[in-house]
Amino acid sequence: MNYLVAVLPDRIQAEAANSALEKAGLPTSQVNILGDGYLSADEFGLINPDKQARKQSTRLLWWLVPFGFFAGYTFNHLTEIEIFPQVARFGNEFLAGILGAIAGALGAALIGRGVGSTVGSGDALPYRNRLNAGKYLIVVTGNEDLTREATRVLRQFEPENIQGYTDNSQKSKLVGN
Repeated sequence: MNYLVAVLPDRIQAEAANSALEKAGLPTSQVNILGDGYLSADEFGLINPDKQARKQSTRLLWWLVPFGFFAGYTFNHLTEIEIFPQVARFGNEFLAGILGAIAGALGAALIGRGVGSTVGSGDALPYRNRLNAGKYLIVVTGNEDLTREATRVLRQFEPENIQGYTDNSQKSKLVGN
């Protein structure tokens, strides 16, 4: 599946570009307009960066909490630091493990969210930002010949950006599956 995304500055140009694509013989089922009054990013299926960030954070949580517990427990066992002198050695080691697990959870939340929201969404975040700024997107899906013809037609409207994507996998960074 190929995707072609063109960013147009206003609704008038987006509608004119859509009409030109229809006149060129492109199937209307494979042309979508995203923007105010048309499909939203969520309705179209554009990846939500917040959802990707939560997924990344959860994935890190499963690894960092046990690792943090093990690291905290081991560190206290080796150094014999007494967190609470009135508690037995095993209690101090266990408490250090709990503190290590908390540090792992905090790291998963901060790093997972930060990386997931900036890197995990691919090009979807800039497109969402453009939609939020009042711009319109024309998205054409189909085979290579169809997107090549759409590119030729859309270039007449001098879009701010025109980008093609080829999705050979089942999971696209542009469109959520």
